[in-house]
Amino acid sequence: MVLDETWLRSRFAGHRSVKPVTSGDGHLWRSDREIRPAAVLVPVIRREKDLTVLFTRRTAHLNDHAGQISFPGGRAEPEDAGAAGTAMREAREEIGLAAERVEVLGALPEYVTVTGYRVTPVVGLVAAPLDLRLDEFEVAEVFEAPLAFLLDPANHQRNYVQFDGQERYYYAIPYQHYYIWGATAGMLMNLHAFLRG
Repeated sequence: MVLDETWLRSRFAGHRSVKPVTSGDGHLWRSDREIRPAAVLVPVIRREKDLTVLFTRRTAHLNDHAGQISFPGGRAEPEDAGAAGTAMREAREEIGLAAERVEVLGALPEYVTVTGYRVTPVVGLVAAPLDLRLDEFEVAEVFEAPLAFLLDPANHQRNYVQFDGQERYYYAIPYQHYYIWGATAGMLMNLHAFLRG
């Protein structure tokens, strides 16, 4: 099977219902606090020989998810035109990705984070070359990983840690010297289920 843009578009073209691998760890969020809507852009880059996925590494001083690997995205604002509007606005603010470079293909199931966000991952096909301008306050760097690598089950891990006396499981996909884990890896597992289902 060739993982190209035609195949990718075809997976989003039909109205398929695929059960997500994970819906997140929102059950650990305090029940007296509101869960806020958010969205991220899952940018699939159309390269000459293959498709890649773009990630950001967050700066070390941020309050939430400092230093972690993530997709561009954030909290929804009232003026956003739905989840896609939030994802596109945040991608422009964080990495300078222009909306006209992105073809929105569709959305994956919502993922609720332990930090109290209901995140809609919006998958977009991005035309190279990229002319990115990083928000140095939020984004330390960007990098790309091959889509084929991310979809290969041999690269998927399910790990656990002890947290407040309980075992907490999470997904991870190590790539080169990057450790993609938590919500980002969980969304990638749902992307894998959607595309391969």
